[in-house]
Amino acid sequence: MLNQIKTALLLASLTAILLLIGVLLGGQSGLIIAFGLALAMNFFSYWYSDKIVLKLYRAQPAEVSKYPRLHQIVNEIARASKIPKPKIYIVPTETPNAFATGRNQKHAAIAVTKGICDLLSEDELKGVLSHEAAHIKNKDILISTVAATIAGAISFLAIMARWAAIFGGFGGRGRDRGIAELLILAIVAPLIALVIRLAISRSREYLADESGAKAIHKPLALAAALEKLEKGAKAHPFKFGNESTSHMFIINPFSKSFFLNLLSTHPPVKERIARLKHLKV
Repeated sequence: MLNQIKTALLLASLTAILLLIGVLLGGQSGLIIAFGLALAMNFFSYWYSDKIVLKLYRAQPAEVSKYPRLHQIVNEIARASKIPKPKIYIVPTETPNAFATGRNQKHAAIAVTKGICDLLSEDELKGVLSHEAAHIKNKDILISTVAATIAGAISFLAIMARWAAIFGGFGGRGRDRGIAELLILAIVAPLIALVIRLAISRSREYLADESGAKAIHKPLALAAALEKLEKGAKAHPFKFGNESTSHMFIINPFSKSFFLNLLSTHPPVKERIARLKHLKV
């Protein structure tokens, strides 16, 4: 419940920033244009991102004859989570990882890598799959799309502010504002939006950990899986794909510098494991 309240507050904060800079720069019309553009871009992403990301990672449907136990585990988790059984895909890589995608519960999919099937025990694999099922149940794909829409509109308005600063302001309210003020708005607003969006993503990861662990009543199994997956991701980072999709995975599958760790969409694995070890189910 705490993570859900936190997400609502963060989304409200993003909306407030959007309204503020929209009104400051272009009044109501500027706000509507920016929001409409961002909404159109993310509408396409929301409806087609599942097909795009599955193709990007060369995912193939997991045949029941080849992966009977995997299908059985997902069936059990879907029943426990009270969601329709997601489609199951295999990503042909030894890097151990998994992600969920799809615009809603009826059009959802869970993709696991070949490496994760070889690395984890059955209970650990259940923990990971339950985490991904929790993302589907908690509507995290929709929430991330809403956050991206608002953040995208803020970024668009920031670009408008930068151009206004370069050319000395623009019509209406823009002319009354100094170049320095416009530059500050253009730089600070997107950074605040990015920080809030990252906080939303991290909050949803904590919630998926908690929901997934409670669904199978084995938080320590998920904790053990996260520890193995972090080591596996460091030893065998993805050689294909796109880092812009890293937020979809249970563990960031790409090698990261210290600076990129600060901007990670995932909470520190040590913190996730600590929370799971103290979770009461």
